[in-house]
Parts: sequence; structure tokens; C-alpha cells
Amino acid sequence: MKWMVNTAIVIQFAFALCASSAHADWVNLSGAENARNIAEITIEKDRVRIQLEVFVDDLMIFEELVPESFFSQPLPGRPVLEQRQKIFADRVLQVVTDQGEKLPVSFDLVEPRLRIERPSPFAGMISPYTRRPIPGPPEDKRVLYAELSYPFEGQPKSLTFIPPLDERGLAKASIGFICSHQGVTVVDFRVLTEDTTLHLDWDDPWYSEFDKKPLRRTIGTGMRTFLYIEPYEVRNEILVRVKDLMAWVDFDLRGEEYIEEDEFNRVREQIGQFFLQRENVKIDGQRLKPILDRTAFVESSILRSRFIETPERVRLNSAMVGVIITYLTDGIAQEVTTEWDLFSERIQKVTARMTDPAGPFPYDLEPDDNVLHWTNYLKNYTIPTVEKINVAEQHQGVPVPMGSVVCVALLFPIGWGVLRRKKNGGSVKPLLSLVGLLVVSALLLIPAFQVPVGGSARASQISTEDGQAILDSLLKNVYRAFDFRDEEDVYDKLAISVSGDLLADLYLEQRKSLVVEQAGGAQAKVEEIAIEKVTVSDSTEHAGALDLKAQWTALGQVGHWGHIHTRQNRYDAIVTIKPVEGAWKIIDLELLEETRIDPFAKQSSPKG
Repeated sequence: MKWMVNTAIVIQFAFALCASSAHADWVNLSGAENARNIAEITIEKDRVRIQLEVFVDDLMIFEELVPESFFSQPLPGRPVLEQRQKIFADRVLQVVTDQGEKLPVSFDLVEPRLRIERPSPFAGMISPYTRRPIPGPPEDKRVLYAELSYPFEGQPKSLTFIPPLDERGLAKASIGFICSHQGVTVVDFRVLTEDTTLHLDWDDPWYSEFDKKPLRRTIGTGMRTFLYIEPYEVRNEILVRVKDLMAWVDFDLRGEEYIEEDEFNRVREQIGQFFLQRENVKIDGQRLKPILDRTAFVESSILRSRFIETPERVRLNSAMVGVIITYLTDGIAQEVTTEWDLFSERIQKVTARMTDPAGPFPYDLEPDDNVLHWTNYLKNYTIPTVEKINVAEQHQGVPVPMGSVVCVALLFPIGWGVLRRKKNGGSVKPLLSLVGLLVVSALLLIPAFQVPVGGSARASQISTEDGQAILDSLLKNVYRAFDFRDEEDVYDKLAISVSGDLLADLYLEQRKSLVVEQAGGAQAKVEEIAIEKVTVSDSTEHAGALDLKAQWTALGQVGHWGHIHTRQNRYDAIVTIKPVEGAWKIIDLELLEETRIDPFAKQSSPKG
């Protein structure tokens, strides 16, 4: 009689699960990373390894995995381990070769764990494909974790993966899976709903692929090129797989599987020089001086890329190197072209993209269509500039009602006239009437014709709205100054809004503040500033200055190889400003707190 796990045992087992936690880095759009069950499939030289997470409520579907030690007493009639492994390989999670052979399985490790937390920032959003919410992970994090091994001989041309199926041929469990072949990710997370065949390229696993189109590679080809057109610069970024480039470059590697640690820098530098010598970007019809900005090994996935900073042993099949070549421009270019000529029998398509301030424009380059051509159609685009923030007249000093001053001044000669007439016995009534008129006029004219006098601003003159507007303009000037590439230009632009010793300190601090680690330490360009609150007071440290106690956020972005890396900070600070030669300048800054925040974090609804 076939053994089955009953409900009571499932509940007993579920409550026995340990309380440790685990984390992973993968981010995905499909929602498959949130399936109830997860299978991470790795194909090696002589076996298939599967790391399987079985959701606690689906244990009965994968009952053969549950070890004997999980039960307080032996269960009558339950198959022994060898029999359960055969049942599992034949009926539950099957791996079949192109010759029709069902691979045997061994349970290398089985233990209770908590589900790995796989970031899924799009969970809950409406999918543009299904028009349904993208599912999130189960609330219950308890899983049975198993490491499975399916050995094989030789090099099968294909492997077919078959999930647990019912009598109608439908999947009995929801399984999200990811698959790699000898270190190369063949597909990012998808759902395994039926028998699925992977065709294997043993010479170059990069070209292994599933037979079903929805399971084909989505993280790009082995060669990719990107043009970034921005104010004051054009960047040509190239992401290339080392093994694909071996058709043109002899790297003289010691082995066939790895780039060794001591070969790391040499390979990187060879690739940088190779593309620098072949660069052919034309900007407004001219060949500007190329700057080899950076060359680095890169780990790249569907939504992110990461520089590998320290030399290490890298698997040749998946090793990618990124090259950034920069051209400095005046303003923004009007036309940019570049030609791609690295094609081979395997490489017949190169992923490309042109990105300007309006957004990205995807393009696929082919041997007969190998030119990227960008034209400036940004009709309403204005290049962000750095300009003086002039002090408004009403903020330039103590407001003096000049109309009232004139009236008061006229009282002196008229008063002298009253005294003379009185001394000489003349009538003073007309003059006294004029005096009364001037006094009334002086009082009435106090709100009008005010002229600032003294050159120093007063907090009483600056409203909260004024303080926000002044700070917003000054901060935008500061951040825009860092859009320039040349250090001298940055200093010159900063000096428009920053004064004194603060200039050098601010330059160094800001360089660190919006660094994006995923983009290899690149400086994010601030796209958005939001002033959240400002309180204006007279400065206690600097005469004639104002302290703006403020809180604001700065959202910065930097694009590399088709990915946008975002960094957002919140600042609490006291910004001291002062009129200098008729313009507002920041003369001191006390940073109270700096917090990095998640720009994509979901805001929780307030509880009523």
C-alpha cells in the first residue's frame, strides 16, 4: 500500500521548522521568484543539481523527500530511502535525457528552513502582460529545503524537466525555477508548469537554450553596446563576453574554464585598449577625443549590474567586461553615430540602446544594419544651468518706508517756519495744517515705497515659502555643478552658490554622498530635489546671515549598460546663507543627519 503523509503529520512537521533566515540578491519582473515552491537548477559536467524549496502546504506532493528522522515513530509500510528516491525520480520531479533516460536522484541534504527572501519590488503591481497583480511570496515562510543530485554520463544533447503532474497532465504544484549551465544563467525565474526541454551547447553554454520561446534568455546577448547622450558628455558603453571576444583577441589564458586571478587585470586592460583603438563615434560630424573612462569585469543580470572590483578567479563561460568611453561636449550633442563591426557565425545580433534625457531607444544591430544613429529631437529640452540666485530687493536689508521718510524730512523746514512766524507774530494756522497733513501722510505711507537699507537680510523678512524657494535654487545649483566632468568647471560652478572654506569641503563630501556602488562607484546625477521643510532664523554664528534649518531629499541616477541605478538620500541640515555681492550664497553647512532611503519602497497606508 502506498505510503502518504497525513494532515496531522504535516502540521506537526510544519511547527518543527527552524527559525533561521536567509537572503538572496536576485530581482525579477515575472513574479516566479514568489512561487510557492522554488527550484534552482544547475547543470554541471556530470550531473544536474537542484536546490529545492518545498512550501509547507505542498509537502504531500513531495512526500518522498521527508526524512525518517522527522517522525516520532516509524510509519508502517513507508518505503525506504532508496525506494523513495526512485519514486521521486520516476514520478515527482523528473529529469529526462534526449535518449529518453530518466536520471536517478539522490537526496544529498534535506532539512527544514525558512524561505529565502528574494527581492521582488514589483509584487502587487499590475502586470502589463496578464493585467493581474504580480504575486508576492507566501506569508508562511516555512519550507522543506532539499539538495538533489541527478548524475548522468557523457554529454546529453538535451534535458527535459518534468514537474509533478496529475492524471490530466497538469502541474500539481506551483514551481518557480531558474536554470544555469556550467556557470551561465540560461533563464531567469520562470514557472515550471509542464515538461520543459533545455538544449545543451557543451562547447559554449552561453548558447544553451530552452525550446519554448517564453523561456529564452532575457538578459541580453554576449555583446551589447549603449550610447548615452547627456548634457556635456556622450558615453559609449560596451559590455562584452570575454569568450565571444576571443575570435578577435588572443588572451593567452592558461586554462579553458577560468580566467585566473593573476590574469584578471591583464584581460581587462587588453579589452579596454581593443575598443579604444576601434572607437569610431562621431558627434556632430566630428571625431572628438575619446577618454577611456573605465574597464571592469561586470556581473550582469536582468535588472542590475555590478562591478567586480578586486581581482578574482572568474568563470570564462560567463565572464563579462564593461568598457566606458567618454566624449566631452559643449552643451548637448545634436547628432551621434557609431558603427559596430564585430559579428561572427555565432554573433549575428548585438543588443544596443540609445539613451537621452527623454528616455531609452532599444535597437538590435545586425551585419546588414550595423549603425547606431541618434538625432536630437528634444524640442522642449532645456539644459540645466547654474545661475546666480540674486537677492530680491525686499531681502537686501532693513526695509525703510521712503515716502514716510520724505514726509518726516519736510516737517523740519516747516516746523522752523512755524517757529519764525510765531516769533514775528504772523499766522501759523496754514503751516500747522500742513504739518498735520505730513504727519498723517507719513503714517499712511509706512507700508508703501519701502527700500531695503543696510545690506543685511533679516529672518523677519524671509517667509517659509521664500526660504524654501531660495534653498531649492541653491541646492539645484550645487547638484548641477557636479554634472560637469572637468574638476575646474565643477569648482567654478560651485563658486556661484558656495562661498569660503565650504567650497572645497562640499566638493569632496558631495562626491562621496551620491556614489552608487552597483554602478562601480559612479557619481549619480541628481534628477530631483524635494524640499520637505524649512525654518528661517537669524544666524548666531555669522553676522548678517540666515540659518535655514531644513530637510530635503535628493534623487540621483546613473545609467550603465541599459540599467538605471538609483540612489536617494534624505538630509537634515542647517544651511547658512548670506547675500554676497547681491547674490545668495551658502557660507556654512552643518549636516545633522544623512539617510539613504529606498526610492521604490511601498508607502504603507496610514491607520485610521
